[in-house]
Amino acid sequence: MVQLIFAFLAAMFLFNAIPHLVQGICGIKHMTPFSVLSSPAVNVIWAWLNLLAGGWLLKLSQPGSWTARTWGLFCAGGFIISIYLAIFWTNPDARLPWH
Repeated sequence: MVQLIFAFLAAMFLFNAIPHLVQGICGIKHMTPFSVLSSPAVNVIWAWLNLLAGGWLLKLSQPGSWTARTWGLFCAGGFIISIYLAIFWTNPDARLPWH
């Protein structure tokens, strides 16, 4: 059960890193938990924190022993965060609750 949760959360962190890394590398300001418009450097740092957290959870989930169910939950985590972010970013006034 823990392996399934770690796989799901690993995907969420890893897929969340993608937009922050891309925006940061492209020199574009983008929202992070720290600010509505964080600098590109902050986005790269936030992306790397997500990559490290996702990688750590991935390692804890022992991907060498994954079953089809574990792979399904990993894919579901990536899909869910991707759809959520796609919907979230369609709102021009998107804000995190603490912004």
